[in-house]
Amino acid sequence: MRAMKQLIRFGYEQALSCIFPVIIFASLAITKFIEIPFLPRYDLLLIICLVTQAYMIASGLETKKELVVITLFHIIGLTLEIFKVNMGSWVYPEEAYTKFFGVPLYSGFMYASVASYLCQAWRRLDVRLVKWPSIFLAGPLAAAIYLNFFTHHYWLDIRWWLSALVLLVFLRAWVDYKVGNKRYRMPIVLSFFLIGFFIWIAENIATFFQAWEYPNQAEVWSMVHLGKVSSWLLLVIVSFLIVAMLKQSQAKIEGLLEGNNQGFIKSKS
Repeated sequence: MRAMKQLIRFGYEQALSCIFPVIIFASLAITKFIEIPFLPRYDLLLIICLVTQAYMIASGLETKKELVVITLFHIIGLTLEIFKVNMGSWVYPEEAYTKFFGVPLYSGFMYASVASYLCQAWRRLDVRLVKWPSIFLAGPLAAAIYLNFFTHHYWLDIRWWLSALVLLVFLRAWVDYKVGNKRYRMPIVLSFFLIGFFIWIAENIATFFQAWEYPNQAEVWSMVHLGKVSSWLLLVIVSFLIVAMLKQSQAKIEGLLEGNNQGFIKSKS
């Protein structure tokens, strides 16, 4: 009985952390069937995202510090989208006023929603990192993964080498989180995979509602290739590492200001 209560509580906290992504995907479905005259669908989606973001801050669901992280991800995601679309990886088939280089501005919020989930889940579940690798290992690895999304169009695709490095660097790392009054632990690599897999499921939903489409989906929708899980897995790793580094820096600064010695990262189990 206690295990079931903990599972329900964990699901509730996860659901609260997913508010932004849920609103985006609900909007993709609704705007597919409901049109507003003289307002293109992608522009309507941008308005919905902006209003949602404003509400998240005004209601206290997100903090201003988290907004900084989310804005960073919006920029990172939009940059990647512009490059990928112009390389022919996928397209946004509908017209919009707020479309630059073939990419609607609302698309950056899909990346920002991942950051929103990570930030909120981190706070709600009181996440701690156990045996976390040095920033001198994690930082360059995150940069290499992100750059590979660009460079593999001109050079070798080294995603599998990078995946092997992730396993090596994070082999002993765990994520420690709290549900109610009890703490649990999960291998960090497993959490990377689980988040990446669920984003792949979300991608299938998004392409079904034509948020964007791959070349093989131009005539009729088909499931996104399972191999895309690897791309989302690596993107999740980049996202997680950026959030972790920013959280770590914030914790150190606050610890210095407050004289607080509470560890953000636990070196021992």
